[in-house]
Amino acid sequence: MDLLTLVIVAIIVIVIVALVLYYIGIYNRFFSLKNASEATLGQIRVAMKKRLDLIEQLLGAVKSYAKFEKETLERVTAMRAGVGSAGVGDLNEVEKESRSLLGRLFAVAENYPDLKTNTTVLTLMDSSRSVEDEIARHRYTYNNISQQFNTMCDTIPSSWIANMMHLIKLPYLEFEEAIKTPPKIEF
Repeated sequence: MDLLTLVIVAIIVIVIVALVLYYIGIYNRFFSLKNASEATLGQIRVAMKKRLDLIEQLLGAVKSYAKFEKETLERVTAMRAGVGSAGVGDLNEVEKESRSLLGRLFAVAENYPDLKTNTTVLTLMDSSRSVEDEIARHRYTYNNISQQFNTMCDTIPSSWIANMMHLIKLPYLEFEEAIKTPPKIEF
């Protein structure tokens, strides 16, 4: 072998090694983002369980002042049981329903002066605000991770690797920031 052939073979080997390393880097980035999204969804589930626990505790404090439907407590219990295995779409539904219920409970607390000054209710309401902030932070993190993952699925050359691995885009969490209509209080 002459020197020119040796140089060409070396360049081809270097290019192949560089392409393999680039592929491995993109592959690892996809799975790093996928794992981060799953971990963040787990944190969202935990925070939503906290919210539902707070709603149950608020229901306990409020029902001594106002007659609450038995169905409300049953629905909170069902949501809490299902949140652990909920997918993104299900979490969007739990978010919407639990936020509405929490708004109703706050409205009830506002309508009863004794209840507004009850330290248990005040503590639970403050805790609820903290949990709401936690859910918002996790949702923001999850959606950022999803955006990065989805951008990689859409852009070349990582889209080629995503297609080869049969990866699909991650859905976004689309929680409402606030209740669009005032809560309806029905007892």
